[in-house]
Amino acid sequence: MQLFYAPQITLPQYTLSEEESRHAIKVLRLGVGDRLHITDGAGNLHLCEVVSDSAKHCTVNVVQSISEFEKRPYRLTMAVAPTKNIDRYEWFLEKATEVGVDHFVALESDHSERRVVKPEREMKVITAAVKQSLKAYHPTFEDMTPFRSFVARPFEGRKFIAHCGDAVVGKSYLASTLKAGEDAVVLIGPEGDFSPEEVRLAVENGFEEITLGTQRLRTETAAVVAVTMVAIVNAL
Repeated sequence: MQLFYAPQITLPQYTLSEEESRHAIKVLRLGVGDRLHITDGAGNLHLCEVVSDSAKHCTVNVVQSISEFEKRPYRLTMAVAPTKNIDRYEWFLEKATEVGVDHFVALESDHSERRVVKPEREMKVITAAVKQSLKAYHPTFEDMTPFRSFVARPFEGRKFIAHCGDAVVGKSYLASTLKAGEDAVVLIGPEGDFSPEEVRLAVENGFEEITLGTQRLRTETAAVVAVTMVAIVNAL
């Protein structure tokens, strides 16, 4: 299945962007009568047939639509401090998108070594992963957000903070405490972990302290492990 991303798709006929048209016609060598899939990123998957194979303005007719394609029974927000090496953070965005995340937040923490990201670039990484893994839901991405303002936000669901320091109240293993169908937000800190003050503030704002296991993990690895745990809990 060849999947294209078009958040502004119109029915019953749609013309792909010039970049996507070039990919469809020049790279994939699609022609009139060939079929492809388009998602709007909001859960709608459209089966389309090429009616004009222009490399600049490829036009398709929508022949079938499926709503809520492979919708997950939970929503997951991952608020993760970007790594100093941006490639490692983008690896996390890619893999987490493949497994299943609804919203990414670039979290600015006391110990953050990177305090600037490029949202447009990160969205491209996410979009590529959406198309590669055939997802009908496109995660959203939030630019650098201060830790203290983020933990004070209201959230309908379970709130978790993973850290390696001493527990303020007590730590639970994420895969054991989370229940299937529960919405969740998970905080993952930078290379130097969250500061004790940040952990206390999170707990005061209703976050539960968690561990991801006995191994010490790098930021991007811990984030992917957390996403995978949530997916496994919901697959049981």
